[in-house]
Amino acid sequence: MLPVSDQLRVVSLVPLADPAVQQIKQLDTTIEVVDATGWFDGELRETWGDHTANEYLRPGSEGSASREERDALLADTDVVIGGFPMPVDLRARAPRLRWVHQTPAGASNLNKCDIWESDVLVTTSRGFGNTLAIAEYVMASFLYFSRNLHQAEVDERDGTFSRAGYRPVLLAGKTVCILGAGGIGQEVGRLCAALGMRVVGTKRSTAEPLPEGFEMLAPPDRLNELLAEADFVAVCCQWTPETHDLMNAEALAAMPDGAVLANVARGEIIDEAALIPELDRLGGVALDVYVGEFDRLPPSELWHHPKVVVTPHVSGGADSRSARPIELFCRNLEALLAGRPLENVIDWSRGY
Repeated sequence: MLPVSDQLRVVSLVPLADPAVQQIKQLDTTIEVVDATGWFDGELRETWGDHTANEYLRPGSEGSASREERDALLADTDVVIGGFPMPVDLRARAPRLRWVHQTPAGASNLNKCDIWESDVLVTTSRGFGNTLAIAEYVMASFLYFSRNLHQAEVDERDGTFSRAGYRPVLLAGKTVCILGAGGIGQEVGRLCAALGMRVVGTKRSTAEPLPEGFEMLAPPDRLNELLAEADFVAVCCQWTPETHDLMNAEALAAMPDGAVLANVARGEIIDEAALIPELDRLGGVALDVYVGEFDRLPPSELWHHPKVVVTPHVSGGADSRSARPIELFCRNLEALLAGRPLENVIDWSRGY
């Protein structure tokens, strides 16, 4: 069992529904849950900038506690559950901190924070978020371009209205290559297979049984081979030093003419400078992410291209939220108290 003080303080920087709070408290009588939602908004705005703050924080929020109150709170905190953005100096201000759980799936959200590569256990919700919503975004992107729906916007802009510009293709029978067959990638593969597509993909480890719908998984060093036969490509992997610019000039050139590319991972996985010259020959590009998305608007060469759709990281949105990140947190908290290993602990050597 994990030795605890008189109270184990869990500070939540994201809103928790009352049933979730009660579920956490029922794990041990020593647990104190503090809802600090919005407390840090002022300093988050200062450290992450207005662009990020305006996208992810409550409009106009400057925080609901003083710096002294926030420091006092963190000084006695054992566990933090947070979203994005996160305080960048959390480790320095929380000497008792044992574990941080991030509700988003991407570990790279935290590489600006001092908990990155620290002695604190850090977990993410990789594979437990709104994976179905993200997979549906990918399918919507594929259908948007395969049915030439982007041509309607071109026609409206140019004042033309003709069937001549439409060259729709069926998804059924086409090959999709999925970069990263984790939680999101597997959901994309399942939906693609349900529409009759041939599904191949890359994964660091290919020893496990093939996920539902996949015909083949290959290591990343065979990516260009898979891209050469892909009509559709979905980028779903984590952003790490290994995957930075994974879709480089050589990889993009390997994609056939008319292929459609969707990125729901991180912008830095695609070399945007290499992508721009390829746009005219590709069938379409859907980017829910782009390089520098937390600091600026999309580059105009992408944003205004008729074959590109750029959205502000909304692929995980839906009319209902997955409860699985909190369920994972509760499972891990129970494991922490019992001295058992936690799920989804970031491996700093891998970067996720």
